[in-house]
Amino acid sequence: MSNQNVSLNLPFTGIASFSKWDICTNLDQLDADVAVIGVPFDQSTQYRSGTRFGPRGIRDGSTIYGFGIGGTYDPERDVVFMGDQWKFVDCGDVDMIHGDQGQCHENTRKVIRKIISRGALPVVLGGDHSVTIPVVEAMDDIGEFTVIQFDAHLDFVDVRGGNRYGHGSPMRRLSECKHVNGMAQLGIRGIGSSKKSDFEEARKYGSKIFSVRDVRRLGIKETINQLPKSKQYYVTIDCDALDPSVAPGNGSPSPGGFDYYEMQELLEGIARLGKVVGFDFTEVAPMYDLSGVTNQTAARLILDFAGFILKEREK
Repeated sequence: MSNQNVSLNLPFTGIASFSKWDICTNLDQLDADVAVIGVPFDQSTQYRSGTRFGPRGIRDGSTIYGFGIGGTYDPERDVVFMGDQWKFVDCGDVDMIHGDQGQCHENTRKVIRKIISRGALPVVLGGDHSVTIPVVEAMDDIGEFTVIQFDAHLDFVDVRGGNRYGHGSPMRRLSECKHVNGMAQLGIRGIGSSKKSDFEEARKYGSKIFSVRDVRRLGIKETINQLPKSKQYYVTIDCDALDPSVAPGNGSPSPGGFDYYEMQELLEGIARLGKVVGFDFTEVAPMYDLSGVTNQTAARLILDFAGFILKEREK
């Protein structure tokens, strides 16, 4: 049988939307179950800049997973994820105003509210980790939810240098949101980012903190069992939760992180805990990884998690 008239949509052809998904340029006409949106902001970084190129890099890395129809078959689970009954789109990027963090965050809130109003699951590509603040702030009309963070760093700094919205402060700001009813932080191991008092404040708030060693000692199943119980969850992933040997292209690499399978299985367990109302993947800085493996790993984990979430909704 000839395939001369079949469009292969190979990774290196066409427009590099996320996973070669259809593109939506008008959110008023958004019709999808999952909507990817980029927030290319990195003006609050304290170390290496470059995460503004994260959305573009992740999209480029995702194209290798973008050709074919009928869903994605996982041979290790013998399961087809993200079948044709689901609609996926890439909505491009939030408009950024250079030098104006407040306006960038406001633009982000507006876009997230629109995506939610259209009934789609928002999947956010950062950008530095401060972008999680306006994303979660914009989700105040969907009921209470628990935030689960994957990160090398606690990100519970109240204020640093007069800035309350740096990439070391998102979890502190989220703890102040009335619609956030709990928090868990996994992979925490970085030094120099948060003081002992920050950890004390996080625990006082009620956050459950797990280092990578804690997770390995407990095992994936028991770690999931110890996460806060909630009807709804939001998950925020900092690239540095992964070990630099797996994902070197990030702004603040820290040795001793999770490997791909650990992250994948933790995300699978979280998808089974309750309804996931959105998630983000932040702090990818492509220029520090010429091989491109960080982009591909981030894209694969995003697709994995979206697949796990939708599989639970099929039940």
